[in-house]
Amino acid sequence: MTLRVFGRTGAGRPVHEISLAAGDLSVAVLDWGAVIRRLDWHGAAEGTRPLVLGLERFADYEAHSPHMGAVAGRFGNRIGHGRLSIDGVVHPLPINHAGLHHLHGGTPGFGCRPWTLADHGPAHVTLTLHSPDGDQGYPGAVDVSLTYRLEPTRLAIEMTGRTDRPTVLNLATHSYFNLDDSPDILDHRLMIPADAYCPVDATGLVTGAVLPVEATPYDFRRLRPVRTQLADGGLQRFDNNYALAAAPSPVPRLAARLEGARGDVAMEVWSSEPGIQLFDSAPIGFPGPGLDGRRYAGGAGLCLEPQRFPDCPNHPHFPDALLRPGETYRQHTEYRFQLGG
Repeated sequence: MTLRVFGRTGAGRPVHEISLAAGDLSVAVLDWGAVIRRLDWHGAAEGTRPLVLGLERFADYEAHSPHMGAVAGRFGNRIGHGRLSIDGVVHPLPINHAGLHHLHGGTPGFGCRPWTLADHGPAHVTLTLHSPDGDQGYPGAVDVSLTYRLEPTRLAIEMTGRTDRPTVLNLATHSYFNLDDSPDILDHRLMIPADAYCPVDATGLVTGAVLPVEATPYDFRRLRPVRTQLADGGLQRFDNNYALAAAPSPVPRLAARLEGARGDVAMEVWSSEPGIQLFDSAPIGFPGPGLDGRRYAGGAGLCLEPQRFPDCPNHPHFPDALLRPGETYRQHTEYRFQLGG
């Protein structure tokens, strides 16, 4: 484990980078946004290969990072029209997406603020965050703890949260994966073992429907390329939640499998969460420079975000994100790698 100052916030607070290594994997985590800045494979034929997108300068994270590698919260994804109702009381949330909706916990959400380095060791780092009552309009104070734990072929993420008033908590990891350092992820192969997905409207908000993936471009039940050609010659783009289950699980279950086009790296996502958001990053304009001077165009990385369903406070039939005093929010997500083909 190594620790260094990576940069400083606009307010002058130092931002630390904590690096862990195990086998041929290494990870570098920031105590700002709980960001995974690097996740590298050191056994590639070409030497070190990055498996996620990241930025070289902290100023770019603070100024305009699209939640790159961050943990989104207090509520990851969208809440329609900023309307949060708990026990019959409406709590208006700030609108920060498409001029209509609340996204990733507001501005700043958990992914864009300092966390506290609470513990670290040779193979783990624990970060904590206190969110006060009324933060971004949410009721109740929330205390979150997050541990990254690295093994030779696995990165585990354990998150817990508690509150002193009824509130919602929905944390979502937001790394952009690219397993073969290619210009885009269209030729990566993906499998999501979900029979249904949540369609969205023109503003990216879920409609409330949960529809079968069968006979649609959203069907990834069998491993296939992300590149999906439409009848009109265009490409299908993805920013949708997949319904894995009706409720969180006490233990992680398979949520997705991703393979690079070269065929020498595969990654499985295992998570306790009932949903996973697939985002192909096509509309994103990434700031630069990226890792080791790389430049990222739209579609350079693929997000697979375990979560509760988007806008679930406004859809009673969705798995909910309600957290009450005396309860503990828990999420256990793992990225399991097969390295070397």
